[in-house]
Amino acid sequence: MNTTLGFAFTVLGLSASVLGCLGGAYALITNKTHLLKPVRQWAWLVFLAGVGAFVVMEVALFQRDYSVGFVQKVGSDATPPLYNFAALWSALEGSLIMWTLMLGGYIAAIMLKFKERLNDPLFGWALVVMLAVSGFFFALLVGPSNPFVDTAIPANFVGPGPNPLLQNHILVAFHPPMLYLGYVGFTVPFAFAIAALITGRVGEGWLVETRRWTVAAWGFLTFGIVLGAWWSYEVLGWGGYWAWDPVENASLLPWLTGTAYIHSVMVQERRGMLRVWNLSLLCATFSLTILGTFLTRSGVIDSVHAFADGAIGPWLLAFFAVVSGTSVGLIAWRGDRLRSPGAIDSPVSREASFLANNVLFGALAFVVLLGTVFPLLAESFDGTRLTIGRPYFDSMARPIAFVMLFLMASAPVLPWRKASNELLSERLFWPAIAAVGSMALAIILGGRGFYPMLTFGLGGFAAGAAVRQVVLATRRQGWRGFVGRTNGGMIVHIGVVLLAVGIAASESYKTDRTETLLPGQTMTVAGNTFTYEGLAADETSQRVKIFANVRINGDEVYTPGTSLYLTQGMNVATPSVKPGFTEDLFLVLDQVPDDRNPEGPVRLRVVVRPMITWLWIGGILMSVGTLLALFPGQRRRGTEAVSAAVTEPVPV
Repeated sequence: MNTTLGFAFTVLGLSASVLGCLGGAYALITNKTHLLKPVRQWAWLVFLAGVGAFVVMEVALFQRDYSVGFVQKVGSDATPPLYNFAALWSALEGSLIMWTLMLGGYIAAIMLKFKERLNDPLFGWALVVMLAVSGFFFALLVGPSNPFVDTAIPANFVGPGPNPLLQNHILVAFHPPMLYLGYVGFTVPFAFAIAALITGRVGEGWLVETRRWTVAAWGFLTFGIVLGAWWSYEVLGWGGYWAWDPVENASLLPWLTGTAYIHSVMVQERRGMLRVWNLSLLCATFSLTILGTFLTRSGVIDSVHAFADGAIGPWLLAFFAVVSGTSVGLIAWRGDRLRSPGAIDSPVSREASFLANNVLFGALAFVVLLGTVFPLLAESFDGTRLTIGRPYFDSMARPIAFVMLFLMASAPVLPWRKASNELLSERLFWPAIAAVGSMALAIILGGRGFYPMLTFGLGGFAAGAAVRQVVLATRRQGWRGFVGRTNGGMIVHIGVVLLAVGIAASESYKTDRTETLLPGQTMTVAGNTFTYEGLAADETSQRVKIFANVRINGDEVYTPGTSLYLTQGMNVATPSVKPGFTEDLFLVLDQVPDDRNPEGPVRLRVVVRPMITWLWIGGILMSVGTLLALFPGQRRRGTEAVSAAVTEPVPV
């Protein structure tokens, strides 16, 4: 029953996507706009199909219906309800279901938003593009990655369950969905960008239509990346949160180009400039989400984050090539219409700083992309297995990041067109005071080292500029000084500063020590005492956990251990973390006594990371700032109303 119903929903989604896409394209090309009405019905069926496939698979997971191929792959009688629900996105086929569900949701939201503009060619072509994308992913579900295959059930089968790393922390229920909301969300501005290129309406109208959709997608992706780093820190047992892993980089790449676009688009709205930049950045962002899906779900890389493999790698690469080639071709075709009516008047201006920002984000994206895909290219050409590790990424990314921090401080205070020396002195005075003050405070608290001190100084500089902007806005507008794209963006900037300071302090001043302890013995790390009080065990139908009782500073007991997941026969570390505003104490049980000597010593690893909590606070503040940026600011309402009322002519 579940296999038949679920497969029927995927076929419905594919059929509706194809018919809607082809029907819409025909109506728009022939200018028979009355034929666009059925496209709306097809689009609603796409949404229904995505919801239906998702619900059927979740029902099958909770029913433990092992006749469904995907449930037999990731389901288990022993999996707790939360992780059983999250098992849907623990492997390839389920993650594709989630993609179609979210894309169908975005399509439905777009139709509701623009319900009065069905006959507008810009909206019509955007809907056609989104239906084409949904058709591709439904085709994967119907074809090479069908999750609803009817499978014979072996005798006494109880199911393996998801990968153990995906069922020992609550963040697994939130991190992947947030990432996918970001990935899929960029389909909306991409579709409108392609529609603008097709119709020739490459001015600023389509930017107004997609502004908040882009910011929302960026916010989801940002929060998803931060949750992923938090999950890695709490679960994987290596004491870190970012290793420049290829799958981590896969989510970072569209974030970098998307961030550049969000900044750059303001120049086009204000002065009609950087049109090619903006279209290129937006198309690159969507293309990189497809590349990220390929890296994550094709099985071409070995990664602790890559929990799926399958036969869809060539399909995703082909789709990536089609998207990239089509985007480049359309931008080249409309090149004459993309010429900017204005020019940069001075290198010391806001538009010049945003252009520099684009260059820096583009350079960092290239550095990350090169380090991620070069080992794959080398292996595919001559079989050479290369590893590009953290030293490459750190050494290449660090100087770019420092310049970005400087621009984050200076760009908001620069005026459009040209800045005078007097104006710069006035606007940069308090940010400069904040920079000096933050460095002085860091030195008083024991901070040392060139790179962390430079981070603290530039962080104070950027935070001072952002706080200045928010204070001025609240003086003028009251509580509304916290909302709107500009003011919400300043909250995001403050979050970025906290995140940067957290990274600098936790990496530069961390202490990592491993000792072998007998019961009753104590180790001291960075002024904290850790007393090993003995082993204990906790057993469920899902796993057997052996953990050490460790008393920290004579107070609370923490329990780092290892867990053996019975159905997979896999041992995973289960670290224990004592969080704090000034420092985290991270405990890992590296080795336990064997059965011949159960009272023997354990090997305990302790990592002390100063100020790492600021990283999570900064990430949350970035999300809050994104939410505030979605609301219209007081001064922008009139501008937006005028912009929305302008209809660009359709070229003949």
